[in-house]
Amino acid sequence: MTNSKHTNGGVSLPLNQILSGDCIEVMDALPENSVDLIFADPPYNLQLKGELHRPDNSKVDAVDDHWDQFDSFKVYDEFSRDWLRAARRILKPNGAIWVIGSYHNIFRVGACLQDAGYWIMNDVIWRKSNPMPNFRGMRLTNAHETMIWATKDEKSKPTFNYEALKALNDGVQMRSDWVLPICNGHERLKDAEGNKAHPTQKPESLLHRVLIGSTNVGDVVLDPFFGTGTTGAVAKKLGRNFIGIEREEAYRKVAARRIKDTRKFDNESLEVSTSKRAAPRVPFGQLVERGMLNPGEKLYALNGRHTAKVRADGTLIGNDCKGSIHQVGAALEGAPSCNGWTYWGFRKEGKTMPIDLLREQIRAEMSA
Repeated sequence: MTNSKHTNGGVSLPLNQILSGDCIEVMDALPENSVDLIFADPPYNLQLKGELHRPDNSKVDAVDDHWDQFDSFKVYDEFSRDWLRAARRILKPNGAIWVIGSYHNIFRVGACLQDAGYWIMNDVIWRKSNPMPNFRGMRLTNAHETMIWATKDEKSKPTFNYEALKALNDGVQMRSDWVLPICNGHERLKDAEGNKAHPTQKPESLLHRVLIGSTNVGDVVLDPFFGTGTTGAVAKKLGRNFIGIEREEAYRKVAARRIKDTRKFDNESLEVSTSKRAAPRVPFGQLVERGMLNPGEKLYALNGRHTAKVRADGTLIGNDCKGSIHQVGAALEGAPSCNGWTYWGFRKEGKTMPIDLLREQIRAEMSA
């Protein structure tokens, strides 16, 4: 494991480490406003009564570990309020949190989230393409889990890589229902006896989507219930920093070994699609100042219906209207609004080219 440090307000942040101890105590010891994202997979509080068997009488390997045992809903709610309070303190002002759970706990955690001052952005349904069957046949097969995506407060402006998620979804806007398989096969980690190393290990595909959509390269991602380290492994691959908190030594050992064997993707492959809204703003007048377009030069509507003339101050004049590239385009079309960058073109060597090409040329220079 690397033991890199990041200074936040003079306090070192233990990046890319798995910290031992109670998650609330450990988070309370971390500097305030220091974490970009938290991914939390808290105990489900399944309230299992006795053993569960398949029709062939074999025992189901259910979640019955001591860390999932709570005496009452009241005790579980107190635990939820305490760790959510600690988590909110260390989130940056524009930080966000993802919490995943089942019907046993997610509604109670959601209420605690709102009571603590978080602002819910979305609930996401992870629909399992290969869910575990319901062996008793007494209720519906539990084929999904719910994730809540929330910001530190209502004024937060969290990272949201809309275009990257759209690209992941084959060019279609990402929806709030995600169909992904549960963790199985070679991805399922085993202990020395060949049993599951952790009963609720999450698939890397789920964390990949979360981190691509809501973090950037170099961000700090904290997981207060680290388990066998899925969050850390995916963060490392994607060039994010992680902080893991796990009180169970057996899980820490598995996670440390797993992350040590994980390799980061090369920097070029970590670049993702970005929205034009996130690109540097370029005023149309800058094209005129730099001589890329000249006063008196004619612009042509790409739909072939109208023309306008460039003025020295970066405005246009067309027919009886004048104003910005957007205002003139809207007036000529009789429309309430118009994106002038995609509406207007200029002539070059007898061809009409979108003026947006000139804007992109300037943006490329700015980022070089």
